[in-house]
Amino acid sequence: MSAHSWNEERLAELLALLKPPPQGWVEAAAQLPALRAMLEDLVARAERDAEFRAALVADLEAALAREGVEPTRRVLDELRARLETD
Repeated sequence: MSAHSWNEERLAELLALLKPPPQGWVEAAAQLPALRAMLEDLVARAERDAEFRAALVADLEAALAREGVEPTRRVLDELRARLETD
């Protein structure tokens, strides 16, 4: 098959051959929009309120826990990076 013979139908056939993703991946992907919105809110609050920002930076894990977010390494790294660039 040459590189020029790819089309949407062939791509659909190939995708149909794939196994479905693990349920954990599906659930994690479904939670991403809410998590992103929450991170944006925390950063916006930190930009408006120096006292909140100081408390947030002082104990990021506790701040996330108060917001109902599991402080995973990825979430912590993302939030730290956003706070450092402000």
